[in-house]
Amino acid sequence: MTLDTENLINSIMESLDRVQFVKAEDIPNIDLYMDQVTTFIDSRLKNTARYKDQDKILTKTMINNYAKNNLLPAPDKKKYTSEHILVLIFIYYFKNILSISDIQMLLNPLTERYFGKNKDFSIGKIYDEVMKMGNEQLETLKKDVMEKYTYSESMFTDAEEDEKEFLQIFSFICMLSFDVYVKKLMIEKMLDEYHAKHSSDPADKKTDKKAENKKRTNNKKES
Repeated sequence: MTLDTENLINSIMESLDRVQFVKAEDIPNIDLYMDQVTTFIDSRLKNTARYKDQDKILTKTMINNYAKNNLLPAPDKKKYTSEHILVLIFIYYFKNILSISDIQMLLNPLTERYFGKNKDFSIGKIYDEVMKMGNEQLETLKKDVMEKYTYSESMFTDAEEDEKEFLQIFSFICMLSFDVYVKKLMIEKMLDEYHAKHSSDPADKKTDKKAENKKRTNNKKES
């Protein structure tokens, strides 16, 4: 591949080195109003946006919709706790690859069991454990990306020079996309299997009821 493409992959590797998850301990230990919530999340996750000067990480409308769709517990007197912010961060990461209904299926049992509950496994502790795992996986991820990149360099070597660069970049993107596609299928399969197996759990019954009520509302709107 050309030098520009090599610079691009180097830039990607450097950006992965700079990935930093928001720590639960860094979230203000006081309840926040909506504007304070969006300001805090925007300041901590802005570096993950594709177009940093244009993209909003989370807007007021998004947060209100998440609450309406039962992805996020309702605020208390228009104030959001640190647990609300942690759930919003989960939603931010999930919404890039999962549907709203799948995120709901995943987060409802979490919030029903642990949100605002005095348990050994609080939302904050669960969040920190998951993010710790994410940090530990970064080196493995970088290695996997480099292997795909190296493999794509070995492809279409007999093509004309002006075509080879595009075909190799296309191949590299296809491999990355296929990886995301397969993992997305795995996530969906696990969610479906878990939901089918645990549909008798109280938390899941509440999720089913919420989904059923939402479906009825949508049907009334359509009719």
